[in-house]
Amino acid sequence: MPARRRPKATLVLLVRHGHTPTTGKVLPGRAKGLHLSDDGRKQAVAVAERIGSLAKVHAVYASPLERTRQTAAPIAKAHGLKVQTDKGLLEVDIGEWTGWELKRAAKTEEWKTVQNRPSAFRFPGGESFLEMQGRIVDAIERIRADHPGETVVAVSHADPIKAAAADAVGTPLDLFQRIVISPCSVTAILYGDSSPITLTVNSTGDLEALAPS
Repeated sequence: MPARRRPKATLVLLVRHGHTPTTGKVLPGRAKGLHLSDDGRKQAVAVAERIGSLAKVHAVYASPLERTRQTAAPIAKAHGLKVQTDKGLLEVDIGEWTGWELKRAAKTEEWKTVQNRPSAFRFPGGESFLEMQGRIVDAIERIRADHPGETVVAVSHADPIKAAAADAVGTPLDLFQRIVISPCSVTAILYGDSSPITLTVNSTGDLEALAPS
């Protein structure tokens, strides 16, 4: 019997959406109608150029929210592609906290759990961090399976990307808050038939030299 070929590895570029008017101030969650700011639109164009210098992109995915689709648009345009939406890339559902100012959330007792033991926290009327991590990991696995040996961009949000990065490097979810994911940063993970290989996390600079050693 001939040896079974191993599936080719897929390079997934996880991109956080660009700056919005609420970034660093308000917890928008999944509220609709939030668009990129002027700076965010510039960031989206810049990240498209940075990714274009790295590799040919074969598919571009984004969460259904406006700010991710707007960030994905110039990336897709540069490669003659259409943006595909995937609900698995959505922001964590923060339920009753939607629209809260960040400083209000930070004053609550629950915020200590969010920061120090997120695996034990569920947003009131929303999602748990464990559910969020499982959701985005499943979404990436679907994308990987559909694009063996290709380079794929997935535009998502800070917490889901942090959770995916933590999973890829084997970091417990309770430590994922130690990871920083900036607007329009790129987190590159190579997914094959063994453990993921994390090439970079929160890259906001030149990607030309990015390659597995």
